[in-house]
Amino acid sequence: MEQKSNAFLAEEKISVLMRKFAVPCIISLLVAALYNIVDQIFIANASYLGSYGNAANNVVFPLTVVALAAAVMIGDGCCAFVSISLGAGKKEEAHRSIGCSIILCIFVSLLITAVYFIFQDKILLMFGGGVNEETFANAREYFTWITAGIPFYMFGQMMNPVIRSDGSPRFAMVSILAGAVFNVIFDPVCIFVLKWGMMGAAVATIAGQILTALLAVWYLFHMKAVKLGKGSFKLSPGLMGKFLPLGLTSFLSQISVVASMAAINNMIVKYGAMDEIFGRTEYAQIPMAVVGIVMKFFQIVISISVGLAAGCIPIVGYNIGAKRMDRARELFKKLLMAEFLVGLAALLIVELLPGQLTGIFGAANESPYYRSFAIKAFRTYLCLMPLATVNKGTFIYLQSMGKALQSSVLSMIREILFGVGWAVALPVFFGLNGVLYSMPLSDLLTFLIAAVLICRIFKELKKN
Repeated sequence: MEQKSNAFLAEEKISVLMRKFAVPCIISLLVAALYNIVDQIFIANASYLGSYGNAANNVVFPLTVVALAAAVMIGDGCCAFVSISLGAGKKEEAHRSIGCSIILCIFVSLLITAVYFIFQDKILLMFGGGVNEETFANAREYFTWITAGIPFYMFGQMMNPVIRSDGSPRFAMVSILAGAVFNVIFDPVCIFVLKWGMMGAAVATIAGQILTALLAVWYLFHMKAVKLGKGSFKLSPGLMGKFLPLGLTSFLSQISVVASMAAINNMIVKYGAMDEIFGRTEYAQIPMAVVGIVMKFFQIVISISVGLAAGCIPIVGYNIGAKRMDRARELFKKLLMAEFLVGLAALLIVELLPGQLTGIFGAANESPYYRSFAIKAFRTYLCLMPLATVNKGTFIYLQSMGKALQSSVLSMIREILFGVGWAVALPVFFGLNGVLYSMPLSDLLTFLIAAVLICRIFKELKKN
């Protein structure tokens, strides 16, 4: 089969390339995010699950993100490395890195699955599952089945950026979309018709993930710019040392969600017990359920933000490899503007329509305390989203330039130092409200650092 060239990445108009690559990537990430969000919407609106099921979903969610973090580190790192290699004409390194990433992903997914099955109860308690007995029982049921699908989930998510790096962003989008559509159709059947509860939500999710993984396997036999052979599928420490650092920022941006949510969930359990309302047993799960749905909306916004930037990785990598710094600079300018507009649109939604957002997640079946706390959480926790989206775009652009260290350090500062630090410190002074203040404060402080790096990137690209 004749291999196609990716030379158009250095010739086509930047705006056209952004639409071609970023839009499918955004849709792919949105659809991936919808797996868990759709589960939560149906769970919340099932009267026999309600806020207990919602809280249980919030407990399990960060544990699925651990698997996603490992998958995107391998996939995004491979995507950036393949794009730079193809831009420099090094096809040998490109096909070997793809084969290596596939073997590595399979090994890591099986390892995570084993750890989850062995230490299930302890892990759930670490992430706030002990808020009350019913929440823990629901979380355990959901987690057991979700764990069984992790190898399929990780393979599909890892292959998505790899497929984009081969010049097929549309197929990458379709493969994720197909699985999500299957999940959306099957979820209400399992939850409302078959009454399978948390198990039903998980089974529908796994079925969709298997479909996505099978489509990714099919694509391996039909790649365009890179041709794989038997010699491609070998673990190479040398290659791993080259492409894994390029995916480290993607890993940190995801794994930090885990650290942050572990801190937040434990603060909710601790300070919720001290609250006049939520200290009561019948309302104890509400803060955890509410913060979970707020984070789900935030995940949608960040999926768009990350999709904008991650979709541009092949474009940036190829043009830098081809020494077209002028095009890389133009793309960065357009990317930052798009990121800010996404954050601004999301901010208007949460400030003007928090009640409607809350209603989507089953507020009609809950107490008035659920709705009032949810409205306050949406408006407070997400009040600086334009800065959050610009920060994300900057992190990923640095990664696509091959500046893995700068990107990783900045991501660590935002997600671990600020994200976890303020989530633990502020509740000491403000109780449950302190949890809500932690996000905007972290985004503001990170933006002050990111602004300096943005100026440096523009100067460097202009100089070169």
